[in-house]
Parts: sequence; C-alpha cells; structure tokens
Amino acid sequence: MRELEKHQTCGEELQRAVLQYLIARGKDTEYGREHGFATTKSYDDFVKMNPVNSYEELKGQIDRMRHGEADVLWPGRVKWYAKSSGTTNDKSKFIPVSSEGLQKIHYAGGRDSVALYLRNNPQSRMFDGKGLILGGSHAPNYNVKDSLVGDLSAILIENINPLVNFVRVPKKQTALLSDFEVKRERIAREAMTKNVTNISGVPSWMLSVLNCMMEMTGKTHLEEVWPNLEVFFHGGVAFTPYRKQYEQLITTPNMHYMETYNASEGFFGIQDDPTDKSMLLMLDYGVFYEFLEMRNEKLEMRNVSGEDHSSFLIPHSSFNNIVPLWGVEKDKNYAMLISTSCGLWRYMIGDTIRFTSTNPYKFVISGRTKSFINAFGEELIVDNAEQGLAYACEQTGAEVLEYTAAPVFMDANAKCRHQWLIEFSKSPNDLAQFSDLLDRKLQELNSDYEAKRYKDITLQHLEIIEARPGLFNDWLKLRGKLGGQHKVPRLSNSREHIEQLLQLNEK
Repeated sequence: MRELEKHQTCGEELQRAVLQYLIARGKDTEYGREHGFATTKSYDDFVKMNPVNSYEELKGQIDRMRHGEADVLWPGRVKWYAKSSGTTNDKSKFIPVSSEGLQKIHYAGGRDSVALYLRNNPQSRMFDGKGLILGGSHAPNYNVKDSLVGDLSAILIENINPLVNFVRVPKKQTALLSDFEVKRERIAREAMTKNVTNISGVPSWMLSVLNCMMEMTGKTHLEEVWPNLEVFFHGGVAFTPYRKQYEQLITTPNMHYMETYNASEGFFGIQDDPTDKSMLLMLDYGVFYEFLEMRNEKLEMRNVSGEDHSSFLIPHSSFNNIVPLWGVEKDKNYAMLISTSCGLWRYMIGDTIRFTSTNPYKFVISGRTKSFINAFGEELIVDNAEQGLAYACEQTGAEVLEYTAAPVFMDANAKCRHQWLIEFSKSPNDLAQFSDLLDRKLQELNSDYEAKRYKDITLQHLEIIEARPGLFNDWLKLRGKLGGQHKVPRLSNSREHIEQLLQLNEK
C-alpha cells in the first residue's frame, strides 16, 4: 500500500521510470537496434524513432519468436503466448508473455487487487477460506520445446506460486481442462464442499459454473453453499449486463464486487474505491502508456500504417494528437497505446478510455476503437461479420442490403445469443440454412466466438430477424441521418439501436 500511495502524486515520475526501464531492456533486441533505443534519452526521442503499431505490424516478429528466436521484440526467448481474439487477417492473435511481464504486470495486478480490497475491507476473512479461480487451457506452441500457447488465465495458473494452490480451487488439472462442459461440472463438484470466500474470473464464464453448482446442490442462493463468500474479482467483459443476475444469485449484503482491467496484453486498472466505478491506472508495472485523443466524430476504418483495414477506428487527424500520461485531460476520449515488458511497442490495444481524475489517474473504459460485440468475451469484429455474411450469401444466393447485430444477454429461458436484424434485397429460400452457414463461418473466422459457442454452453446459436424493406432507411431518417456519411452501426455491445429498429420493424 505504501508503494501504491505513489500513484497519488508521482504519476509522471513513475511512468518516466517505466519508459527508461523498457528502453534499457530493449536496446539489444532486434527491434531496439532498428529503432535507436541505444541513443533514446527522452520521451520525445522515443516518439520520433518509433511508429505506432497494430498487431499486423508486429505479427511477423511475434511468429519468429514463437518459432524459438531470441532477442526479437524482448530480450531472450519468450516461451508463453496468450491467445486472443483475431484480427482482420487472422483467426487469433498471439500476444507474447515474457517472464518479466508475467511477474511485473499480471501477477502484480493480482497482488495489488487483493491489497486494495483489504484496505477497503479491513474486517475481511478471505484468507480463512479458498479462492475459486477460473482459467482457460493451453496447448503446445508449434514444436518448440517448453513453449506453450493458450488463454492468459491458463498461463497464470500454470506458472503460479505452488503455495497459492493451498488456498485455491479447483485443482490445477481441472482448471486447465480444455472441454469447458466437463470442466464446469468438475469445478462445481470440487468447489461446492469447500469454504470458498472469494471468486475470480470473467462474469459470463463464472455465472455458468455457479448455475451448474446450484443445479447440483439444489440450493436457491449461493450463500447457502458458501456462507463466507465475500468478494468477486471480475474483468474481461463489462459487468453491467450480469450484475442483476449475480444480485439475484447472491443475496447477502456482505458481498463485494471489484472490477479489474486485465487483458492478454497487460493488467492496466483496478477499482480501488467501491463507491466509484472508475479504476486506478496502474503506473509502476512494466507498461508505458500513451493516449490518442479521439477528437473527430467522423471516423474511418484504417490500420495504423494507413492501409484500409477494419480492425481500428482512427481519427482522420492521424497520430499528431498522441500524448503521454502527463498530457491527458479529464473527460476526453482516448485510444490507449502501450509499450510493455512483453515486447509490445507503441501498440494500439483497441480500447478507448476516459479519465475521471488526474490526481490520481483514474478512468473508465469508454468503448473500443473498433466496432465489435464482446458481451461474452467473443470479441466479434466487423470484418468477421462481413466475411460470414458474404459466405452465407454465396452459398444461398441471398443478397444483404443492411444489417445490425447486438447481444441478447439472457431471455426468459436463460439463453444468451447474438441477434441479427437483416434487410435482404434478395431473401434466402431457407432462413434457417442461412443462419447455420453464418454461425459456422463466424466460428471458423474467430476463435473466441468459436469457444463461446462450444456446445451452446455460454452462447447459443445466433438468431436472425428479417427486416421489412426500407426499415434501416426509415430509422436513419427519423434520426436525421439519412444519406451523406451516416451509416448503420453494424455491431454493438448495446441493444439501444437494435431495440429502436425492432420497434420500427413492427409498424
């Protein structure tokens, strides 16, 4: 906590120290030599010598690292790679996770989350029991010895201090199972007889496990199974759609919820005040932050090298308005760039944030620089949608005029799915067949969507509603946005637009 107190007054000092550390460690790598790290003395030097990168710019070097090459983006060999949602050109991204990144970013975030929780709850008894920590799975990386690729959570569990296994469930073998249906049941069976005081994971996956356990035990509320449960450390997807379901499942007034901003690329923020929805930006890990102000409402699809691309929404004013942490202002929308001790350099992560305070630096996640659906961790991007629709049209002879899609978080039958509203210029003869083709193609294109669709556990088969002719034009006209540069929002995490369209579709 004494170290964390420096965030109050020493933000710029902490970040300048991180940048110097990263440059010093990276100067003897291939990337560092190419970009003048040996002569980089200041932040201004760093900016002049280093371009902004997306995954596409670093993909070739990361692939060489995955094949065993050392000293490419980070010193030595990096043997762990966190598999993340894909880009326009690839089904998956593979984010390097170095030993230093593992300890100084990811595990540091976990430790600080606990420290801040205990500061806010000094009467906590969380260490009287065990923590339920959900994880993914991993697999061999090419044929490189001792190198693995998988979910970040699996990497964390695989490398965790063995002492932690005495205070966590399930056992490691169960935690790393790849079949979630089998894993969910085994986790429930292992955990339901334990004194679980804290749970950690993605809200959608955790809810699936908890519901399975409730069915097994026949109980109505979770505190009947775990009377000493006191906190849920959650992250990965927005908690708002799930909050009501958790509050119905856990009715004890002693339950706490603590949000974290952790991703495959790094651990960035922690909710340090339970009365404030904003998070504290973590400044003394191996992450140097920069921020691109999203000044223009008119955005175009292009990647950071200027080519046509559908991964990122970048302002027309390019990169002249990037600032370091000490240059940010409250209540402005910024896209976040990171340089990390895992070998990501000026990397456009794809999130936008808005600062609510600059002393200390606190923020809320305001969106994504790309149009997407990420209600359940599937991170479906527009390019996936376009390719999926093109394939379904090719196979059926249908023609799509306009469309939009949004999540159904849970219907009356407790089913979650994506709902597509499509206006066809030529309707398919069999809408169900079109739906099946689209769903299968999306799974082929996007590994995260494929994982969430596995056996209909987290995400059920998508639903298509056929729009009446002229619906989208009528909707744009009502909003005063017919014609010109105004476009129908393709994918959204919110149901605001699709609900308006569905109401209009009935008229």
